[in-house]
Amino acid sequence: MSLLEIQNLSKTYPGAEGKPVQAVSDVSLSVEPGEVVGIVGESGCGKSTLGRSLLRLIQPSGGRILFEGKDITDLSRHQLKTFRRDMQIVFQDPFGSLNPRHTVGTIISEPLKVHGIGTREKQKARVDELLSIVGLPEDAASRYPHKFSGGQRQRIAIARALALEPKLLVADEAVSALDVSIQSQIINLIADLQKRLSLAILFISHDLSVIRHVSDRIAVMYLGRIVEIGPAEEIMNAPKHPYTQALISAIPRPNVPRAERVVLKGELPDPSDPPTGCAFHARCPKVMEICKTKRPELIKRATGGGQRETACHLYEAA
Repeated sequence: MSLLEIQNLSKTYPGAEGKPVQAVSDVSLSVEPGEVVGIVGESGCGKSTLGRSLLRLIQPSGGRILFEGKDITDLSRHQLKTFRRDMQIVFQDPFGSLNPRHTVGTIISEPLKVHGIGTREKQKARVDELLSIVGLPEDAASRYPHKFSGGQRQRIAIARALALEPKLLVADEAVSALDVSIQSQIINLIADLQKRLSLAILFISHDLSVIRHVSDRIAVMYLGRIVEIGPAEEIMNAPKHPYTQALISAIPRPNVPRAERVVLKGELPDPSDPPTGCAFHARCPKVMEICKTKRPELIKRATGGGQRETACHLYEAA
């Protein structure tokens, strides 16, 4: 049984002039215990909305969310409290997600207090343990968030997310606000914690060069839909979808001639007025007539490294 299973999940927002904005559309995805699934795509593709919807921080408009086989889609806030222990999130902005009026010790121990776990002494010991796990000194507990660098604040946010020993961690652009040198430290920390704690992680990022280092599988999103998903190495080494090929081509590589890089034209379409057929067809360098009228479905095909799914008419014709 999958730890998390999303079935046809959708999220629609009201837009200008009464036009609904489809942020996430008919997404199905599973995460196995201890697995790291990377979600990648341009800004505005719906990946963060997907992450927050599956945690019920945002109420989805349609579809189902199953956690350990239990449907949590329509649970009340009170009913969700039990599941909150097993599902945690690390947000993009470490400073904005930490209360500046609370000490680090108070911030990290808050989940323990909310769920009534342990005495005050045990909670303090747990805070000290978590600070050690994420590589911060014990005296950090008595200091305030503004006393720390961006990378250290993200370590604090990770410590808070781990306080309840969750089974699933959603890392929503957890390193994008950090300097490159600090990014690598946080990526290595997350990868190390995943192995030590057998965490399942949904790692959301717009950067494929980051995603490839931590993920077992990669799902590529475009305009609210998954267009390709499969084992990380296969996606990186042999991408099928033209959009995935363009994303990988954009990764700086000194030995690749500029002429071989795929440069996409235009911007992401307006989600309140999506194009007919394949949403990517106006920017696709391999567009066919069928792409303009018929939306491709995700098609499964067994590969040497696992299951690959791609939504592309080129793939259907292959």
